[in-house]
Amino acid sequence: MSEVTERFLRYVRIDTQSSEESETHPSTAKQHDLAELLYEELVGMGAEDVYYDRENCYVYAAVPASNGMEGTLGFISHMDTSPETSGRNVKPRIIEDYDGGDIVLNAEQGIVLRADTYPEIMAYKGQRLIVTDGTTLLGADDKAGIAEIMTAVHRLLTEDISHRRIAVAFTPDEEIGAGTERFDMERFGADYAYTVDGGKLGELEYETFNAASAVVEIHGVNVHTGEAKGKMINAARIAAEYEGILPQEQKAEFTAGRDGFIQLMSIEGTTEYAKLSYLIRDHDRAYFEKKKRIMEQTAELLSLRYGEGTVDITIKDTYFNMREKIEPEYMFLIDNARECMEELGIEPVIQPIRGGTDGASLSFRGLPCPNLCTGGHNYHGRYEYCCADSMEKIVELLLKLSAK
Repeated sequence: MSEVTERFLRYVRIDTQSSEESETHPSTAKQHDLAELLYEELVGMGAEDVYYDRENCYVYAAVPASNGMEGTLGFISHMDTSPETSGRNVKPRIIEDYDGGDIVLNAEQGIVLRADTYPEIMAYKGQRLIVTDGTTLLGADDKAGIAEIMTAVHRLLTEDISHRRIAVAFTPDEEIGAGTERFDMERFGADYAYTVDGGKLGELEYETFNAASAVVEIHGVNVHTGEAKGKMINAARIAAEYEGILPQEQKAEFTAGRDGFIQLMSIEGTTEYAKLSYLIRDHDRAYFEKKKRIMEQTAELLSLRYGEGTVDITIKDTYFNMREKIEPEYMFLIDNARECMEELGIEPVIQPIRGGTDGASLSFRGLPCPNLCTGGHNYHGRYEYCCADSMEKIVELLLKLSAK
């Protein structure tokens, strides 16, 4: 078994799920379990400037340059896994020679990864896939990236490979949009960096969504149903009305490519009070602002209909499209990655991310930071899988980039 695969299997067994409901940083204490392990492994392999921010749960380290090469390149991955599916008691399984058909993840529970539902999996026929038992996510997002960076660091420290100074960092809470809130740019010390947080082999991304979250609160009036006429204001029903007014074609399940969306993530309510939580996404800043305005106008409309203050909305920007920061003067980062991929026989797939990375926020803080692939698919759910062969190639990609 290769080093990157061994590391990956070790890391995914550690539950690091973040929480959107928490008000602490990190949002869950269990993320420290992986941070502590990474710190110990980096110290053990002889990395420089190894630092574990025990208060905020960041891990930093560096590899000194060889042959007097100048400049510092950074690699970043996040330690947390998505709150959407359990990351507790992950049971990874290696399929040594995938046959191109369905994969039974859990026979007892009838959980099957079906090739007709996820046809991209058939491209991995004859390769090694890592899957779960169907009861949890796998955690390739982003423990595959962590395993690849850690393997590359180990090889840079133990093999005769020409490279510039390499800075690495592992962050908490990326999945809830808080991965860079307390990131120490000075300690990291890179001139520019890559997040290793993408999908299939070859993905290379420098364009993310503009992103915001929205919370809609509806304040109703409860009256006995026998006397409700003209008096009751049913918050739960108004919540459904609010969602129904929004453009239905702009939902995540109906969009692809550069299409943005307004996505209802949760809804709860009674007659007296209801709350809806949304994600707002668009690659185009003008369309992004328009989506936010549509949501505000919908709240205003319903408050006019049912009474002032009935519907309140709070919108919070999360990150912006890093393309604004990469294109003006840092496209050489994309050119370098494309060139390294081609030298390794990897076909570059340059496309916008239908999501975000820590790199989006870091790019706006002055650290240009496009995104590289990790080899995983179907993130955030029980049908997640990762290709071991792809992870090995990505390690080679990081080593080549280290010399650029």
